Amino acid sequence: MNNNRRRSFRPRNHKNGFRRRNGHSVQSQNSSFQISGNRGFKRNGVSMNPQNLEKTIQKFQQLAKDAQSQGDPVLVENYLQHADHYFRRLKEINNKLKDANLENKDTNITQENNIDINKNSN
Repeated sequence: MNNNRRRSFRPRNHKNGFRRRNGHSVQSQNSSFQISGNRGFKRNGVSMNPQNLEKTIQKFQQLAKDAQSQGDPVLVENYLQHADHYFRRLKEINNKLKDANLENKDTNITQENNIDINKNSN
């Protein structure tokens, strides 16, 4: 028995596409399936939900307080920079939501005015 001999790599056959990335199924070898750029990239959703952003900001602020009590100024600064990043992201999302709400209100007012004009002209 020779224990020093290296075995060649054999890929495992996974049943039903188990442990495949991005949920892609097994493709036949003669198909021309291509994945472009970031199509398979999925975010974790933290940066789009304002409630999650607020929780994340609070988490990093608490971690900064804990690091401050332990006397680690570098870690404190790191956590505060993370909290600042998520705060800026929250501010950006709130501005987008506010702009979208203003556009919806303007559209509704314009539609109501058009209805009123149509009623008056008849």
